[in-house]
Amino acid sequence: MRRWVKSWLSSCPIAAERQQRLLLAAEARSLGHGGISRVARVTGVSRPTIHRGLQELDAETEDVSRIRQPGGGRKLIEEVHPGILEALDHLVAPDTRGDPESPLRWTCKSTRQLSTALKQQGYSVSHQSVAELLHATKYSLQANTKVREGTTHRDRDAQFHYRCGAS
Repeated sequence: MRRWVKSWLSSCPIAAERQQRLLLAAEARSLGHGGISRVARVTGVSRPTIHRGLQELDAETEDVSRIRQPGGGRKLIEEVHPGILEALDHLVAPDTRGDPESPLRWTCKSTRQLSTALKQQGYSVSHQSVAELLHATKYSLQANTKVREGTTHRDRDAQFHYRCGAS
């Protein structure tokens, strides 16, 4: 087996899994009979992985832009928990602000508060997912502005009791 295959695999850990499978399969095919076993023994890659690489080499229609098969990855939270949008809207509705005619609405509740409330209802959801759901439903997060009030001044009402033109 060629030395460069093993050195390339060890020196290029950022190569995609598919690229590694195809390279190993091509090397196994070039070795002929017993090539799969030899490649598997030298590189430490399992034989089924090399077989899958051979199948990918033989496939006529190959989408080279994809690394993994379609449908992989984490499912959307709406698919995992079908009623979560309604539950979130029910939680946010009492504290919703903004013009009902305007597409911009906002809530004063934090994403962590909403996440905790949803968890109490049985939904497993993080505060980041709550923020993404709110963004998808055109909500904005805005906190109330706290006004710092001090003690009232003794002449505070004087301006209101002043009479114009009184003599």
